[in-house]
Amino acid sequence: MPRSRSRRSLAHDASAVLAEAEGIVLARSHLAEARREAEALCADLPWLTTGQAEDLTRRYLDRRIDLTRQMLRTTARRADELRHEYETRYTDLRGTLLRRHVAWASVLLACATGTNATLWLLTR
Repeated sequence: MPRSRSRRSLAHDASAVLAEAEGIVLARSHLAEARREAEALCADLPWLTTGQAEDLTRRYLDRRIDLTRQMLRTTARRADELRHEYETRYTDLRGTLLRRHVAWASVLLACATGTNATLWLLTR
């Protein structure tokens, strides 16, 4: 395996590991924040028993996690839609640019051929 390919592969692997680690850290911090919110809610309700407070905390965390998952799925789906739209637009623009370049090259070639023919007739 060529050395540059190996480096690219290692860089890609390192990037994937970093992205996964970042995701884990974000998920844990989100969970810790949700737990703090649930505990603050339970602290505001002093009449709850310990079991009720734990149950409320668990239910709050479950709902918060479900909501976060739903928001992330929605965001990921929209990102995929946008990527598809941008790729389609990019392909269209690239095709348009290629057609324009071919048209201008044809015009330039026709002008050069016409100029060459005119000069050849004049010098004959």
